[in-house]
Amino acid sequence: MFSVSLTEVAGAVDTLWVLIGASLVFFMQAGFAMVEAGFTRAKNSGNIIMKNLMDFALGTVVFWLFGYGLMMGTDAGGFVGTPVNPFGTMDYTKLIWSTVFCATAATIVSGAMAERTKFSCYCIYSVLISLLVYPVSAHWIWGGGWLSDIAGTAFHDFAGSTVVHMVGGISALIGAKVLGPRIGKFDKNGKPRAIPGHSITLGALGVFILWFGWFGFNGSSTYAAVGKDAATALGSLGHIFVTTNMAPAVAATVCMAITWIRYKKPDVSMCLNGVLAGLVGVTAGTDAVTPLGSALIGLICGFVVVFGVELLDKKLKIDDPVGAVAVHGMCGLVGTLCVGLFAADGTTWGLYGAITGANTWAQGFTQLGIQVLGIVCVAAWVCLIMIPTFLLLKKFMGMRVSAKEEIGGLDVFEHNLQSAYAGFTIEDHTADEEVPTVVSAPTEKPAKTSANGVKMSKVTVILKQSRFEALKTAMNAIGVTGMTVTQVMGCGTQKGATEMYRGVPVEINLLPKVKVEIVVSAVPVQTVVDAARKVLYSGNIGDGKIFVYDVEDVVRIRTGESGYDALQDHEQA
Repeated sequence: MFSVSLTEVAGAVDTLWVLIGASLVFFMQAGFAMVEAGFTRAKNSGNIIMKNLMDFALGTVVFWLFGYGLMMGTDAGGFVGTPVNPFGTMDYTKLIWSTVFCATAATIVSGAMAERTKFSCYCIYSVLISLLVYPVSAHWIWGGGWLSDIAGTAFHDFAGSTVVHMVGGISALIGAKVLGPRIGKFDKNGKPRAIPGHSITLGALGVFILWFGWFGFNGSSTYAAVGKDAATALGSLGHIFVTTNMAPAVAATVCMAITWIRYKKPDVSMCLNGVLAGLVGVTAGTDAVTPLGSALIGLICGFVVVFGVELLDKKLKIDDPVGAVAVHGMCGLVGTLCVGLFAADGTTWGLYGAITGANTWAQGFTQLGIQVLGIVCVAAWVCLIMIPTFLLLKKFMGMRVSAKEEIGGLDVFEHNLQSAYAGFTIEDHTADEEVPTVVSAPTEKPAKTSANGVKMSKVTVILKQSRFEALKTAMNAIGVTGMTVTQVMGCGTQKGATEMYRGVPVEINLLPKVKVEIVVSAVPVQTVVDAARKVLYSGNIGDGKIFVYDVEDVVRIRTGESGYDALQDHEQA
């Protein structure tokens, strides 16, 4: 009779969970893409999507061929050990789990260097991170390397605050510094200018995807990162989910409070970054801290991300469009240190934080010292590889696109893509298609049938979106049957309301408006103007404006009628 032991069942469940967790981490690639696209300008969205696609695709190949062997070298006591044969038998569960974590480290760099980096150079340094930078640091900590056992005590980075996020954040810092700021980011006196992203909605979607995926990021690490047995791993999942969720919630709340006080209004983009900051910070010790410890980590990371972004912008003059350095680099470092402060799991792991160590202060400070040592060594390794890499790319390939390409947008010049948004540009794509011939269509322009002396005028109304329905009803009531409506962005002489973006005033605040264009002949222009003013007037700044133009001629495409007749509604008549 076929029988399966409880140990085998537990092992199968454990493997299944790791694979599910790896799938969630892979889905985080979409989150990173949305955050980066939303926090940058629309003209570069296609380039950003391409980078997030290719860093995973290229990284998968080179990590399988070389990186995984460096990470999981068989000689645990050496520098990297004997590399694993990529064509031989290996632990495929651990391979795919390690691959998606490696891809996360690589994709972090993209955001800090967005909107001005050559795609070819991006591919090169992204491959290098997956090939060498991440695998070696991961081997030291997760692959049996020297940081996994120092005098009987291990450097503790449960799911990658250092291995993944600090590695990516430091690489991003180096790259952004070598690359230089975007055109227009700083004025001639070095004062930062706000360059708002084109879609907070996309950015928020990306953050929620990442928050969701992080439960797999931290939860699946019960097995793959540290090799817990299945029963202990499953038993700790609830605890890990709670601590994973607590830190970002507290960090976002702290960001809201800080920005509300400092900027007079709660900053949306900064609060979204606060969520990511809390997630990054708790990743190192999510298994070892209590919910209170996780909340304290979130509290600290909320301050770190706000003032970290301001430090980069206002003091260091480093342009990081999405806040990757503050979120991943700074909060990854702080979160790793917090293990040495708030770790409270002294039974399973033998971890005692310096603050929560109770009667074992020596153990707590020993752990804190090892955490500092690991951070310094990993940071040194990243700098050793990435500083020469970026400098060489800058010297020999010109890592930055030209000013013309940066102003025009990387979508056009790097990928021959007019826009990542369908309908954003008007182009004729039917040139090579067979267009059906309409037999009854006139081949010559018919004689003008409009009455002589009839004046035609175009009335353009710029108004608040909330008042459009009222205007449309008013126009129908006076006999206006046709209009063209466009959603636009604009400001008047008052330049809109004062806006802060990541702590920097937005110089010209473009507000969402509606533009309505009407051409009239039978209906007097003054009637249209009076009706529009009546329904749009509130007496407040921002009611809008009405522009009146003379129209030389109008031609109805279907019939060829022109002038007065082209404007009449024949069917209604």
